[in-house]
Amino acid sequence: MQARILITFVAAFAALAAARGAEQAADDKGPPPASKTAPQEGAKQPAPPPSVTVIGARDAHGILGRDVRSAANEDMGRIVDVIVDREGTVRAAVIDFGGFLGVGSRKIVVDWNALRFGGVASKTDSITLELTKEQVNAAPEYKEDTPLIVLGAAGKLQPWEFDH
Repeated sequence: MQARILITFVAAFAALAAARGAEQAADDKGPPPASKTAPQEGAKQPAPPPSVTVIGARDAHGILGRDVRSAANEDMGRIVDVIVDREGTVRAAVIDFGGFLGVGSRKIVVDWNALRFGGVASKTDSITLELTKEQVNAAPEYKEDTPLIVLGAAGKLQPWEFDH
């Protein structure tokens, strides 16, 4: 029995010595070669930090949900969407026009250049539309996923180029 204990003790000591020797051998090698620590060609580099632009609170405001008024101060509805082209250029605004409390209203599209944003310092300020109520009443209704018919101020509407 003492022989078994002695053999077990010797085996454990030998295993411990072998592990310690392997650890020292790894330390003696030094750091791995530079090629193993340097990033490989084509490896994904971290993205650069985003640019930041600060716009003063008095200089920019959201427009969705804003009231739209005519130059004669008539209620023309409210802006519910903004239309951009393939390059991301703002081209038009969708206005929810007419009706009472959402009943009987319809959406129309007006040229972005027909809108004036002069007095929109607070959420209660409205946007001015350079069209009359009669012109807006005659505009066709906007339906999503159909060709847009954009109502524009006289002389300012230009056709959109698009692929069929």
